[in-house]
Amino acid sequence: MLDDKDKILVAALRKNARESLVGLARNVGLSRSATQERMRRLEREGIIKGYTVELASEHDPAVRAMIAVTFEPGFRCRQVVPILSGIPEIVACHSLTGSIDLMVMVACDSNATLNTIRDTVAAVKGVATATTHIVLATEWSRD
Repeated sequence: MLDDKDKILVAALRKNARESLVGLARNVGLSRSATQERMRRLEREGIIKGYTVELASEHDPAVRAMIAVTFEPGFRCRQVVPILSGIPEIVACHSLTGSIDLMVMVACDSNATLNTIRDTVAAVKGVATATTHIVLATEWSRD
C-alpha cells in the first residue's frame, strides 16, 4: 500500500522521470537519502517497474490504433499472445473479459503499415476476428 509520501514521489516521477534526487526529495519533503531509499523500496516491491522517455509530438508514431481480437473456440491467450509479441509495432496487448478476448495496441508510421499489421494479426492461428479502431486523439494518458 502506498502512503502519502509514496504517492507524491510517484506523481513527481510520472511528471518527470529524470528529476534529480534532490528535486524529488524537495517535492516529497524528505531528505535525499530517505527519498533514495523510498525509491529503492518501491522498485524492489515492483511498484516502480522502470523509467521511460516521453517523445515530443514530432517523434510520435503517425498512426495509433487498437485491434480488438476474438479467438476461435478452444484458443487462449497463451497460444496467440507469444506470436503477437514478435511484432514490434504492437506496443501493448491486454486480455479482456467479455466478447473481446484481446485489445492489441499498435503504434506505427502509416495506415499502410497498420493494414499490414492488422492482416498479420488476423492471420494468426486461433484468431477469429480482428477489428481495427484508429485513435484520433489521446485526450490524456497516465502511461
